Amino acid sequence: MYVPKHFQMVDQEDVYELITKHSFATLVSTNDEVPFATHLPLSLSDDQQYLLGHFARKNPQWQGLEGQRVLAIFQGPHCYISPTWYETSQAVPTWNYMAAHVTGTVEFVSDEMLHQSLTELVANYEDKESPYLYEKQDPEFLNNMSKGVVGFQIKIDQLVGKAKLSQNHPEERKRLVIDQLEKQPSDDERQIATYMRQHNDL
Repeated sequence: MYVPKHFQMVDQEDVYELITKHSFATLVSTNDEVPFATHLPLSLSDDQQYLLGHFARKNPQWQGLEGQRVLAIFQGPHCYISPTWYETSQAVPTWNYMAAHVTGTVEFVSDEMLHQSLTELVANYEDKESPYLYEKQDPEFLNNMSKGVVGFQIKIDQLVGKAKLSQNHPEERKRLVIDQLEKQPSDDERQIATYMRQHNDL
């Protein structure tokens, strides 16, 4: 990923937070030199050394994937920035966004690790007040269902975060953009406004 210095996320904890909050990723590998991608949730391990996930067994991407170096793309909030929000008419549109790219090597995991990973994944996404508990489901049912998936982990070897939040613009323009974004209806636009304040010390 192309990351100009002023857009680089320097603090790795910020990148980990982005991955955790926006964990539905795009996993890219190559199959006979042809790019192949799957959209799937990936969880960061407690020690922050691995990404954990699973493929549908019928998905051909996992075949021959063990030991391959892959790319996981995490898309954070993003939005269009209109030049009409600027203090000058001599401007062009742009897009503000946050994203993380993680590369690493794929390792397949045991059934026990897969079960643990699925339990934690469901607990993370299920509403805290929900009566559903993955680990309380019928073991035979879960075992039959898990036969349809292939668990894996990615040993992280590179982590890159990008926060394109108008850092290369004058302070007056940043404030104008933030003001407009905070008036917009979508969560992404309001999130970008919040992150712009944080990353630009406004």
